[in-house]
Amino acid sequence: MRIAIFANTAWNLHNFRSSLITKLIDNRHEVIAIAPHDESASLLPKLGCQYLPMIIDNSGKNPFRDLLLLWRCLSLFRREKVDVVLTYTSKPNIFGSLAARLSKVATVNNISGLGAIFIGNRRLVWLVKLLYRIALIRSETVFFQNRDDSRLFIDEGLVDPKKALLLPGSGVDLQRFYFTPLRVAEEKFRFLLMARMLWDKGIGEFIEAARLLRQKHKVEFFLLGSSDALNPAAIPYVKIEQWVEEGIIEYTAQVEDVRPHLIQSDCVVLPSYREGAPRSLLEAAAMGRPIITTDTVGCRDVVVDNETGLLCRVRDAIDLSEKLEIMLLLPEDQREKMGRKARERIEKVFDETIVLDRYMSVIAGLQKKIEN
Repeated sequence: MRIAIFANTAWNLHNFRSSLITKLIDNRHEVIAIAPHDESASLLPKLGCQYLPMIIDNSGKNPFRDLLLLWRCLSLFRREKVDVVLTYTSKPNIFGSLAARLSKVATVNNISGLGAIFIGNRRLVWLVKLLYRIALIRSETVFFQNRDDSRLFIDEGLVDPKKALLLPGSGVDLQRFYFTPLRVAEEKFRFLLMARMLWDKGIGEFIEAARLLRQKHKVEFFLLGSSDALNPAAIPYVKIEQWVEEGIIEYTAQVEDVRPHLIQSDCVVLPSYREGAPRSLLEAAAMGRPIITTDTVGCRDVVVDNETGLLCRVRDAIDLSEKLEIMLLLPEDQREKMGRKARERIEKVFDETIVLDRYMSVIAGLQKKIEN
């Protein structure tokens, strides 16, 4: 079959969907990767797929631009004679599904986190829910990455319960993200936060917690991740520079391989306001790192409190600083035990092969349906 895989950035497709693209190609499907052009776009054809750029106003609320996106998708699906569309992120999920429906193309959605849209303006939330309800009517399958999002969509009547299936996030490649012991105790304790530089990732709370903790302990705080200037929640780069100059954190922008940074960390932190199933935490746990994250949608699915890490309150820098201090003061053998438990849970629940097998099962069912 000709399968289009559609997301809001080429970076998203390359970083989170490469294994799926490769698996589909290995099963003799033709894959078309659709996303706005960015620095990762040139890497997609190296996977063996075709790349086609798509203009998306990701953070915009202009209905005319969204109608233009719908028309572009409709034209592309018809021109390329697509059989199935796999969609990720909000606008591809909504407008890609609508275009597929008009083109009589089978659609499989992945609700990979509702993010800032569902924690913001009430009118916008109402409108987005309405669009999802219309867009998902004809979807063959709608994957969710956590139970909270699945329950919300079912309870609000946004999706047919028979079509809703749960995935363990995007999964983790357990060979690539291998277990490594924690560093030697003599080194200064290091907390690492890996995420896009957005306020709703809890980075402001992380900075305030770092200020509090550094008053009492010698400890290092690292931020790792790219800026997203087009996102309304983006943290200005000048603000990050101020934090670095103040000596609160060290900062590294986006890197191709996060593993060396994970190996050099003692605990990975993500005080996000809402997630799907945060990939950074899955990768950290796979490499045996204890985690501190918020007791909120998506994040709490990854951590077993007091067993593989610690949960803190959302938007609460003081509570976060207390959890950081608890982790810092834990005996080394207890942190090591947390890391090993984290790895064991990833192996049982979040192995990437689980995600790929579920996708391939759905694709095989669609192929039989189309052939008949």
